[in-house]
Amino acid sequence: MLQVAREAANQYPAEFDDACPIERAVTVLGRRSTILLLREASYGTSRFDEFVRRTGLTESVTAGQLRKLVDEGLLTKRPYQEPAQRQRFEYVLTDAGEDLLPILIAMGAWGDKHRPKTHRVHMVHADCGAAMEVQVLCEAGHRVAASEVAVVFDDGQPSR
Repeated sequence: MLQVAREAANQYPAEFDDACPIERAVTVLGRRSTILLLREASYGTSRFDEFVRRTGLTESVTAGQLRKLVDEGLLTKRPYQEPAQRQRFEYVLTDAGEDLLPILIAMGAWGDKHRPKTHRVHMVHADCGAAMEVQVLCEAGHRVAASEVAVVFDDGQPSR
């Protein structure tokens, strides 16, 4: 348990609500459809019809969420054209979108552990086949347990 975080939450000034990076991320990523589309983009899906088929989302929801992900800078649109067809667009992860890969891997690991199914999909290292793992490390390279996390404001002082 993040005891320090609980204490910080109880004393967190209301005027700093937008200071929380988790809240800012959830504002962009907080819908199931958003996560499913990002998952598919990380798997290499790029075309609208593929997104619809692979996620099970309606065309309307898919179109709206892809537009939002482009607006938020997580996907970019690239034109393509099949012979004798009209121009269309494919959707590709930007650097900001690729930065979400550890989150998607962590969500997958959580799902495997806490919502297990008989048939599972795993992300593995393409070169060696080993399962992917996400670790929490500080900038100095130390593994950090939840009990060792402190929430601080920009001045570097622990929240009071």
